[in-house]
Amino acid sequence: MLKNSKAFSTFSVDDIENAKEFYQSVLGLEVKDNEMGILELHIGGSTPVMIYPKADHLAATFTVLNFPVDSVENTVDALLEKGVQFERYTDEDFKTDDKGIFRGEGPVIAWFKDPAGNILSVLETE
Repeated sequence: MLKNSKAFSTFSVDDIENAKEFYQSVLGLEVKDNEMGILELHIGGSTPVMIYPKADHLAATFTVLNFPVDSVENTVDALLEKGVQFERYTDEDFKTDDKGIFRGEGPVIAWFKDPAGNILSVLETE
């Protein structure tokens, strides 16, 4: 029934202009303003991700958007230069290095937050 649907993701932010600046200028994504005051992120030909303003926004406590990349190390370095701060986890089974990169079981991955506190990641593709 839904297998051919062109699904898309949405999440909220508390300040749409801060979000637009971050996603466009810091992350370098194509960002379009929707006529309803919603941002559309156009990423690599996929269905646009929608970001909407919400006055009582609460940041997600889980990853809302993953960016597959060829090299997490290189991407983290480039984003650090733009002022992005990566999350650091110290749990013994889930520990990141000094840059915030997890190199345990599963893909190499690093998490960071947008200005509204939503969690994003860059993860290495094989």
